[in-house]
Amino acid sequence: MEKQLHELKIYPKYFEAVLNGSKQFEIRKNDRNFQVGDNIFLREWDNIKYSGRTIFAEITYILNDNFFGLAEGYVALGIKVNDYRNIQYKEMTEERKA
Repeated sequence: MEKQLHELKIYPKYFEAVLNGSKQFEIRKNDRNFQVGDNIFLREWDNIKYSGRTIFAEITYILNDNFFGLAEGYVALGIKVNDYRNIQYKEMTEERKA
């Protein structure tokens, strides 16, 4: 099966925890058929706008909803950060024009 790239919003406090390495997981609704080896593109979002900060990470482990404590339909994703970028909106729009 081909690896997928999943684009996901993430609140600033969680973004910072992933970035500094203290949070190496994501709890997400499994509405995207996440698979080990897939990549996630985390975009920092404050409920109004994107900050431009992004993290690329690989899914290394999946704990599914058969595990006690996870709500039905949700998964815990073990993740490994591969890249971090801070692209401001102006830079993003200029890249699209090129």
